Amino acid sequence: MAKSKPATAKRAGRRAATPSPQAAASAPGIDIGLSAAERRKIADGLSRFLADAYTLYLRTHSFHWNVTGPMFNTLHLMFETQYTEQWTALDLVAERIRALGFGAPGSYEAFQRLGSIPAEPAIGESSDWREMVRQLTVGNEAVCRTARKVLKTADDAGDDPSVDLMTQRLQVHEKNAWMLRSLLM
Repeated sequence: MAKSKPATAKRAGRRAATPSPQAAASAPGIDIGLSAAERRKIADGLSRFLADAYTLYLRTHSFHWNVTGPMFNTLHLMFETQYTEQWTALDLVAERIRALGFGAPGSYEAFQRLGSIPAEPAIGESSDWREMVRQLTVGNEAVCRTARKVLKTADDAGDDPSVDLMTQRLQVHEKNAWMLRSLLM
């Protein structure tokens, strides 16, 4: 015995519509109150910020591993506190870029291209702790400058979540720069 069509489809004289797998799986466009151009401009700025923040994270972690001398314990712990906080923040920045509808950069090549923190000579075990602290002070200030640019772009567009994120990052990196600079005075 042949199966019959559902009664509603028979009465209407057509087959019951079932969405195609492609239609069922497609996501709606992004409509969060920001234009695509605004989202792109903010995501580009956040990508530059992510590049600087990741570079600073790597440098801070490296110095944690390699610091020596009379300030070892103090700096080893300070650097660990800073790089641990930075690591968590990197994820928040990358996720904000994704929420805006764009891919987050994630390679050394991309970070070098996008970032503003210049490469410094590698510091090994025999390097002076003061040079490590100097480089991290300069690095934190570079991250602050980048954050301010993104904050302005986001504020102009009315992107409060990005403004909030950059405000939080500014507070952390300004404080880190101040604390590090104080060790050199």
